[in-house]
Amino acid sequence: MGNLMWKVMAAGAAVGASVVARKLTDGTWKFVSGGDSPSNPEDPDIDIKEAIAFAVLSGAIVGLSRLIANRQATRLYEKSTGHLPQALQQSREAAQAKAK
Repeated sequence: MGNLMWKVMAAGAAVGASVVARKLTDGTWKFVSGGDSPSNPEDPDIDIKEAIAFAVLSGAIVGLSRLIANRQATRLYEKSTGHLPQALQQSREAAQAKAK
């Protein structure tokens, strides 16, 4: 049951992070460039500099949003169950064993 609960929480965190990231990306792009974000940066009609700048900005925001959402989901899971999700516990133990 715990593993299923963690998968649901992680999926919810990912969905929430993507919604937040999209809003942050659009708002930040509008603030920085003064225009709307490119609907498809892969379109050859979009200037390559604009496409690269948008990719860097959106990648950073998506990465940070996912990191924060996953950390919060992990804290909530640990608080409600008293332990880390199994996959995180195993990676922590592996890192500790490697450090020895």
